[in-house]
Amino acid sequence: MLRTGKEHLETLRDGRVVYVGGERIDDVTRHPAFAGAAQTVAGIYDLKADPANRDLLTYEKDGNRHSIYFLRPRTRDDLQRRMLGHRRIADFTYGMFGRSPDHVASFVTGMSMKPDALPKPHAFADNLETYYRHIRDNDLYVVYAVVPPQAARNPEFYHKQNIPLPTLRVVREEDGGVVVSGMKMLATGALYANEIWIGNVIPLAPDQKKEAITCAIPCNAPGLSLWSRKPAAAGLTSEFDSPLAWRYDESDSMLMCDEVKVPWEKVFVHDDALLSRDIYIKTASHCFGNHQSNVRYWSKMRLLLGLCSRIAHATGADQVPAVREKLGEMAAIEATIGGLVNGQINAFESWPEGYVCFNRRVMYAGLEWCTQNYSRFIDELRTLCGGGVFQMPADISVLEDQALAQQFDTYWQTPQADSTTRMKLFKLAWDMTGSEFAGRHLQYEKFYAGASFIIRNHSYRETPWAEFNALVDKLMAGYDVPKPKRQAAE
Repeated sequence: MLRTGKEHLETLRDGRVVYVGGERIDDVTRHPAFAGAAQTVAGIYDLKADPANRDLLTYEKDGNRHSIYFLRPRTRDDLQRRMLGHRRIADFTYGMFGRSPDHVASFVTGMSMKPDALPKPHAFADNLETYYRHIRDNDLYVVYAVVPPQAARNPEFYHKQNIPLPTLRVVREEDGGVVVSGMKMLATGALYANEIWIGNVIPLAPDQKKEAITCAIPCNAPGLSLWSRKPAAAGLTSEFDSPLAWRYDESDSMLMCDEVKVPWEKVFVHDDALLSRDIYIKTASHCFGNHQSNVRYWSKMRLLLGLCSRIAHATGADQVPAVREKLGEMAAIEATIGGLVNGQINAFESWPEGYVCFNRRVMYAGLEWCTQNYSRFIDELRTLCGGGVFQMPADISVLEDQALAQQFDTYWQTPQADSTTRMKLFKLAWDMTGSEFAGRHLQYEKFYAGASFIIRNHSYRETPWAEFNALVDKLMAGYDVPKPKRQAAE
């Protein structure tokens, strides 16, 4: 079943509890700080439901059409289809929605391809397969909260104060399931989603069994609340003045659970700290989800490169040889991530059995490249903008006064563009480089996959060091130690 955008919006009016500071939000689809992003998510659903996108964004299985990101690939062409689907969705949001509906769905899909990585008695592969089919068949939007709050990294403090650890954990078992309480971060997109996957992508200590719970809960589960950061769209006056924040603030929320009941059928790992993380890296899960991240980043780079070019043209700087050289360098950077994305397909792995997977080494190389280069690209755009972003009127309301509008049209035009087009371009550039929305993305792109040492450890794990060591050994084996030319004097 493929949902329409209208149908998805209806599912968000389900009694979920959302707080922005002390304000409780009853309907994110109508609240001015969230309505624009809710419409963006609805637009993704309409994009998938459009018959014109049938072959690109859906596939057929068991006589029904499903979103392409639920496809379990068996060939290179299947991987290509998944990538192109991710690309179309990412292009729709210009790469601004990191946790779009295809992200966590890819994690679950990749995990479901290797059920033997979820062995009994502490993992439940049958539950995972049922859940995969549930979200696939109902076209659900799932996000995740898979990292403990930073405060939980010093448990001794809480023991000494005799207060509970803030991180989410199982507080008791009941006949029908488990009961969880505590916090998880960071439920990006949860305000617009149907369910939240709870788990652990950061290793736990072996004795952290109760924190090792991996499960799924609906966003309106009794006892669950979402504590949103300050919305980037709060207080905005128009889409013209804040074109990115207006539509694309996917929102980040801390997940708070107070005695939330999780039925056994939605529990996937329980009481095994090591296994709760291994299910991502010993299946295709982590690779599939982060391949989507690479593709989404590529779409964002394309927008940034276009902005750099347009800004250079608007100021006349594109006629300066040094600026052209810089644009060429930035174009090469954009092409790099495109090559890394396609390399994951061309060097695909025949794994797990019966399926294929994107090349994990190339994917992690892409992930490392992305987190290290975004701020560099933004800084180059900032340099091209110069002081132009500060030379624009406060907002487009300047056109409401006839005399001001005439002065604006006369003095703000340039040989390259009329005044309004120029202001529109620089407002877009500011929303990408200097606004609160821009600041969130600068931080997000650096840490969305974890700190740099985490990504590099993934890369270390997937590298076939024996092959590289063998090259050195083979070379050294090709020549002998030179024999002495004469006997040493006695």
